[in-house]
Amino acid sequence: MSEEAIRYEASHIQVLEGWEAIRKRPGMYVGSTGERGLHQLVFEVAGRSVREALSGRPGPIDVTLTPGGGVRVADDGPGVPVEAAGGTEGPALEALLTSPHAGTALNSRHAVAVSLFGMGPCVTTALSSRLTAEVRREGVRWVQEYVRGVAVAPPSAAGPATGSGTAIAFRADTDIFGTAECSFDVLAERFRELAFLNRGLDISLIDERPPSGPRSERFWFPGGARDFVAFLEARPDVPVPPDVIGFEREDEGMQGSVEVALRWCDAREERVRSFANSQPTPYGGTHEAGFRDGVAAAVNAYARQRRLLEAADPDLSADRIGEGLTAVVSVKLDRPEFHGATCGELGGAAVRACVGEAVREHLSTWLEGHPAQATAVVERIVRGACQG
Repeated sequence: MSEEAIRYEASHIQVLEGWEAIRKRPGMYVGSTGERGLHQLVFEVAGRSVREALSGRPGPIDVTLTPGGGVRVADDGPGVPVEAAGGTEGPALEALLTSPHAGTALNSRHAVAVSLFGMGPCVTTALSSRLTAEVRREGVRWVQEYVRGVAVAPPSAAGPATGSGTAIAFRADTDIFGTAECSFDVLAERFRELAFLNRGLDISLIDERPPSGPRSERFWFPGGARDFVAFLEARPDVPVPPDVIGFEREDEGMQGSVEVALRWCDAREERVRSFANSQPTPYGGTHEAGFRDGVAAAVNAYARQRRLLEAADPDLSADRIGEGLTAVVSVKLDRPEFHGATCGELGGAAVRACVGEAVREHLSTWLEGHPAQATAVVERIVRGACQG
């Protein structure tokens, strides 16, 4: 090997920052340069509107897919400040659109996880061939444009405005994403999920691309997790069945809140969906383990109290209790602890204990208050255990 090949000097180190780094390695920031990456561009922008709505400034959020690969995300919030903010030298709007993590609320139960790494809208700015931000604030309409991550000019006043809000329209850079297109169904699944998990959140997804005419769907579910359980059981257009058990509780012991909804049906499969700060946790974790602890404790106590289990009988196992169970377990924590960088499994011993006690208490109360339904459910579980 030649001396030139093995020489390593400071001049060989290339330092990339901001939009340059994102454009150099886009997959590191949005997961891929295909359809998945395109969806992430949408989520990075929509996440800001969602967090603002959940922080006490509720209002509808409209996500529109336009012909030619464009996307527009608009809300009726107070409007992003245009003047300088915090420690930034530039305008607050420009900081939001160019600085990693700007505007994110980490370590907060309102930090809804729609971003892969909490980078925020700057990722979308960098990976768009063109992005236009429009702010209506204090009677003035402000506009700023970006081309491939770089501001064309500072925000400029573009006339008077009524109301307030922020709209960000962008077109993904085809040099990076090629001919990939956003999927209405994939975006709808995630926005629907967020609306189920955050009662009062109002999101509309509009697709203007079909030649046959626009397609739209609104996601707003005042029933929260109970509506989610009904949806998982393929009951999206009927009232929530009365035997869907649901509750919410604030718990200082885990510095957060828990919302649970569950229902047993005649199927054998178990469908338990768990979330932490509105992010799916496909590998479960302490919140899901606590849920199972609480359900097992309540069901076994009821079965013994009603002599559906004899003293010599073993407790009903979690697997048996889970047959036919559909449930949603959602915790929102001020300081969530995850196992691994992908945040697919929740940690925190206090979470397991708090969720378990909350589920045991509320499910026990429901069982006692609905003896006919409770006995039917528990007898079915006991029969299954005996037959197994």
